[in-house]
Amino acid sequence: MVGTRVLDLIRFYSSKDHAGESLMQALILAGGKGTRLRPLTLYTPKPIVPICNRPFLLYQIDTLKRAGITDITLSLSYQPHKIEQLMGDGSDYGVHLKYTVEPQPMGTAGAYKYAENLIREPTVVFNGDILTDLDLKSVIREHKDRKAVATIVLTPVENPSAYGLVETEPDGRIRRFLEKPKADEITVNTINAGTYILEPRVLDLIPEGENYSFEYGLFPKLLMMNEPFFAQTPQRTYWLDIGTPARYLQAHHDLLANRIARIHVKKRLGNFDMATVAEVDEMSVVADDCMIKPGAQVINSVLGQGCYVEEKAVVENSVIWSHTRIGAGAQLKGAIVGRGCHIGRSAFVGPNTVLGDKASLTDYSQTGEQAQ
Repeated sequence: MVGTRVLDLIRFYSSKDHAGESLMQALILAGGKGTRLRPLTLYTPKPIVPICNRPFLLYQIDTLKRAGITDITLSLSYQPHKIEQLMGDGSDYGVHLKYTVEPQPMGTAGAYKYAENLIREPTVVFNGDILTDLDLKSVIREHKDRKAVATIVLTPVENPSAYGLVETEPDGRIRRFLEKPKADEITVNTINAGTYILEPRVLDLIPEGENYSFEYGLFPKLLMMNEPFFAQTPQRTYWLDIGTPARYLQAHHDLLANRIARIHVKKRLGNFDMATVAEVDEMSVVADDCMIKPGAQVINSVLGQGCYVEEKAVVENSVIWSHTRIGAGAQLKGAIVGRGCHIGRSAFVGPNTVLGDKASLTDYSQTGEQAQ
């Protein structure tokens, strides 16, 4: 017991900066089952689905690191061991990762409360399915300048009626929340972007051991108590919920086209074998150990490790996970294909096709919008 107490004190004091003020910590809510992304998430938890061959969590970790935050807790629920096994203690990524596993679904605020023994400091909370290049450092600075107890990041959207909207006062204070309003009730186009900065004392407002949400529980309570609760709507910031196949594919296309200001694909081509008469365009990402045979084309696409593309096959605007084999003359256009799949020769795999791990299509199969 004494040894544990000493370690806790060491961690506490090492988490203070030289001026004696608390450093920010982070909590990533990564417990979702990823049901909207099935079948991709049947064997791969949503937080670690590959985006341009990197686990999705690494993009969120990069956003935190840019703001100087390296003490990060992952709140898990679905297949937690797979995430822990892949991410480890975070040292490979320049951060310190801790884990907490919900005993049952706790809700967003409930998961935050459940992790309170690890996060008794000002905390950045991320929803685990948002890809963003947010300048978090400026959000934190404004949170501190306003002496806010809570700050919520907002993002504008084209179709506000599909979301819960957030109205603010001229000084940035939150006025009210509008849940999926009718067309004549829409007054703003700003929605909750799934990023919060919370002071430790809000933990005391969350009931222990209950399923409790930020949106319907904690945030209305902060408004009712007239706490200093503010919003920020950063300009020129990319924001995308990757939780559906269409948006998962869009995230890849945005990255491949360099449309995200602060996130770039650092290495597009790994070590792989390609025939001299095959083609991989400059937009594509190809991982190590792939084989691309004569006459094959890879256009604006991502190939995971160990993929095999046979003669005259075409992979266009698609994402192919590792160790998948694509038969001679097959065409994949606008598709997502999981790990270890087999696409038969001369098959056509068209837009909006999503194949789970180890799927097999026989020769001349046709799927997707353009299939005859």
